[in-house]
Amino acid sequence: MERKSRQLGDTTLEYVDTGTGDRPVVFLHGALMDERLWEPVVELLRPHLRCIVPVLPLGAHRLPRPEGADQSPAAVARLVGELIRSLGLREVTLVGNDTGGALAQLLVAEQPDLVDRLVLVSSDAFENFPPGLPGRTMAIASAVPGGLRMAMATLRIPALRRLPMTFGWMAKRPIDAAVFGAWLAAFGADGRVRRDVIRMMKAVDRRQLVDAVERLHRFEGGALIVWAAEDRVMPVEHAERLSRALRNSEVKLVDDSYTLVPLDQPDHLAALIADFVTSASRSAQVPVEESAPAKPIHR
Repeated sequence: MERKSRQLGDTTLEYVDTGTGDRPVVFLHGALMDERLWEPVVELLRPHLRCIVPVLPLGAHRLPRPEGADQSPAAVARLVGELIRSLGLREVTLVGNDTGGALAQLLVAEQPDLVDRLVLVSSDAFENFPPGLPGRTMAIASAVPGGLRMAMATLRIPALRRLPMTFGWMAKRPIDAAVFGAWLAAFGADGRVRRDVIRMMKAVDRRQLVDAVERLHRFEGGALIVWAAEDRVMPVEHAERLSRALRNSEVKLVDDSYTLVPLDQPDHLAALIADFVTSASRSAQVPVEESAPAKPIHR
């Protein structure tokens, strides 16, 4: 997918803008990833929907942020808000997976009128920030000088990518070698990129996310919460807790997937998002008719 760039204050942010239609969907990825996380889903949606995927400064970006830029999760979330305003987007559906879901929560909690609909896909939530064993491993590596670079270097060995503490619990199936290689290359190419993600990890404060969830009741739009039924990083019970925090929400569980649902089950996730975007209204709860492999959390 071809990237464009936008100047947002002191930061140049790359993004993908593809597809058609008047219903823009903005997709957020997690740490050490880029727009390639969402590419399988976007390819299915772009014939019908405008899809925008910012390349967030989370460790697989090409354009480092300026020295001294605020790299806290809340500040990165505000960058997404700046991009939405800069592009003049209206009736936005915001979709976040993994730590991208945490950023979506932070943005909606702070600026609830900026987004029309919200989709959270197996996301960091509540105290699970950074999430699970992979998140804790990344936090520890980021706290040691050179630690994260050394940890990422080991992932050049494909077998080590399948360890629970790396990506083995993130994706149920091995991530495409070309995609993973691109993430490793971006991380390794520029020390300032590594600086950005380390500063973000050091700024993570789980109280920020807990506080954000407490403010989600101000969001009046429809919300769809999609969770991997077999998720080993994001507790499945968090899906229902998030649903209770939002006014107009529905939960769907997706089988045969771990956290990275966009890679494990792109067809089913794309169908859920398409149904939600085309049928949702700002004031009403949204029924999603897609059946297998997604199902309501209440069995």
